[in-house]
Amino acid sequence: MKDKIRVSDWFGFFAPKFLCLTLVLGFIVRVALVFHPLTVIGWGFGDWVKIFVLGFLNDLAFCAIALVPAFVVYTFLTDDKYRKPWGYVFYGLLTALTAYILFFNDITDEYGGPLPRIVNAVLLFLWICFTVKFFVPRLRKGWRTAAIYIVMLLYVIAAISIAISEVVFWSEFGVRFNFIAVDYLVYTNEVIGNIMESYPMVPMILGMLAIAGTILWLMVRKADLKDSGNHSWKRWGLTLAGLAASCLIACGWLHYGYRNLQGENMFATQLQENGCWDFLEAFASNELDYRQFYPLIDDSEANSLKDTLCGLTGGKRQIRDDRPAEKKNIVLITVESLSADFLSRYGGEGITPSLDTLMEKSLVFDNLFATGNRTVRGLEAVTLCIPPSSGESLVKRPGISGFFSTGQVLRDQGYTTSFLYGGDSYFDNMGAFFSTCGYDVVDKGDYDQDAIIFSNIWGTSDEDSYREAMALFDGYHASGRPFFTHIMTISNHRPYTYPDGRISYEGNPMSRKAAVKYTDWAIGDFLAKASLKPWFSNTVFVILADHCASSAGKTSLPLECYHIPALIYSPGFIEPQTVGKVCSQIDLMPTLFSLLHFSYDSSFYGQDILSPEFKERAFMATYQDLGYYSEDILTVLSPVRRVSQSHITTDGTWTYAETPLETTDQTLLKEAEAYYQSANQMY
Repeated sequence: MKDKIRVSDWFGFFAPKFLCLTLVLGFIVRVALVFHPLTVIGWGFGDWVKIFVLGFLNDLAFCAIALVPAFVVYTFLTDDKYRKPWGYVFYGLLTALTAYILFFNDITDEYGGPLPRIVNAVLLFLWICFTVKFFVPRLRKGWRTAAIYIVMLLYVIAAISIAISEVVFWSEFGVRFNFIAVDYLVYTNEVIGNIMESYPMVPMILGMLAIAGTILWLMVRKADLKDSGNHSWKRWGLTLAGLAASCLIACGWLHYGYRNLQGENMFATQLQENGCWDFLEAFASNELDYRQFYPLIDDSEANSLKDTLCGLTGGKRQIRDDRPAEKKNIVLITVESLSADFLSRYGGEGITPSLDTLMEKSLVFDNLFATGNRTVRGLEAVTLCIPPSSGESLVKRPGISGFFSTGQVLRDQGYTTSFLYGGDSYFDNMGAFFSTCGYDVVDKGDYDQDAIIFSNIWGTSDEDSYREAMALFDGYHASGRPFFTHIMTISNHRPYTYPDGRISYEGNPMSRKAAVKYTDWAIGDFLAKASLKPWFSNTVFVILADHCASSAGKTSLPLECYHIPALIYSPGFIEPQTVGKVCSQIDLMPTLFSLLHFSYDSSFYGQDILSPEFKERAFMATYQDLGYYSEDILTVLSPVRRVSQSHITTDGTWTYAETPLETTDQTLLKEAEAYYQSANQMY
């Protein structure tokens, strides 16, 4: 057996091996995503070349950036930091920092969840390690060798877990890591719990560790690393210079490619990108500066055209009704991830019998579109009645106040207003947002804990929320004041678990469709029980989805992935009717206010769908692309001031085909710019 090769510079030894591993995994992930069931292959030879050639370059570039933490470890493994007097200086500073963070203040507290505990534990661990090595020098060599192996193992585990996560994330959303992944990283408690309840994590983790251990063994089996890590500063300086240059080039290339090398086919574009860099771009562009990234027209022109389109004067509109207001109670239910195509009316498989029956008794809006693909977008739309903002939803932007909202209109009409959510209302900043808008916020912490039937990591079951809602309604009714309560459901969300014995489903009971069937059952059960209450005959129920179950499509804004069910139900008050106009979530509450004959001063962009003057249009957005659908043309405004338009056709089966326009429709482009520019400027 040959002697092992002595390695004095473990970073120089490990970096090229990690680079090869990253490139191989990147290639495997792209092949897996290309042939994934969600991927629609409709690109040419040039796209195939870009996917794998640009993909290779993107992975290569990000690998240089990924090696920076390893270089930091490499820097501090040297024994020089223990030499007097600097050793005492470092030790004193580390001790002071650790004491301050542990006992006085931690800036991570504002994020909540386990993050502060993780930071405290890591810092305490580092202090203990430094203390032991500082005062017991003979342990340093063995400790350094162990640290080298641990760092390399963590890198291999990270590479494998990210590759697996990308495939799982694509399976759920049809894209690389984006803002959703950023949000999920912040809300670690719910997300980790969701993952633990959705997947067999123990065998998956054990399998991943076995694979990572095998790969690491193959990397180091011929190397002797016992004397590695205690580098010279000359070698360190040369390595720093090379890594710094590589990182600068890599960041420039990745940023340029992310902004400028996107193709017409969104699947091909996503596949050529590096998922980790996409994550960083999403994190950095949480709030996109509209004026910096989107096409602009003169502000006065934008505001004037917006006022014309919305029937406003100077941003305001006096809505006056000749009839006295009908002070009906209002229950608004936004249903988690309920795509229109789950319902039989829109081609579903019969898993929503309650809603199917309810639609026959309601005012139904057949062509209503969600404004986004996240819950906060739907909440923003029905509460503020404005087009979606660029970047993150206004719901998630702390510190913004003074909203004109549906809650304000109703409070001015004498209503008690509340928001009810079966999870923790701190999630997605919902509690703070609705409190700012004047709502009483009720979440699972306020529920009768002994009465909760079922809960998972996201919160209680829908029927628990409906039970709590009815108890609230009984109290509101006794007070004699009309009430408005906005209920946000949870059950139609991964891990798709719910109380036993409520539904029968042939197939996997922890599937999306099974959860939809339970969600539908809970709505039917709620309305059946509500019909026995004294307040029922004086109540209007508004039911719609917050967004669709998936936003994945061949284009960035596939219309079928924004088509949601919406209805208004009030026996004896609202006549059953079908409305075929193209409309938006932002129009639903202004339409209801018109049905109730409210008189109020409005600054809503949303309008009465039933009015003869209503202009058919819908708004929809990702975090970066802002869509405006009107007159069978979809106009999309994108960062770097890009504009695209497509003609939309449908064959009557609630599916939509997009054909790019060769000549831009300037009128519709101006309308899109006016809506979005004025809305983003306002907020």
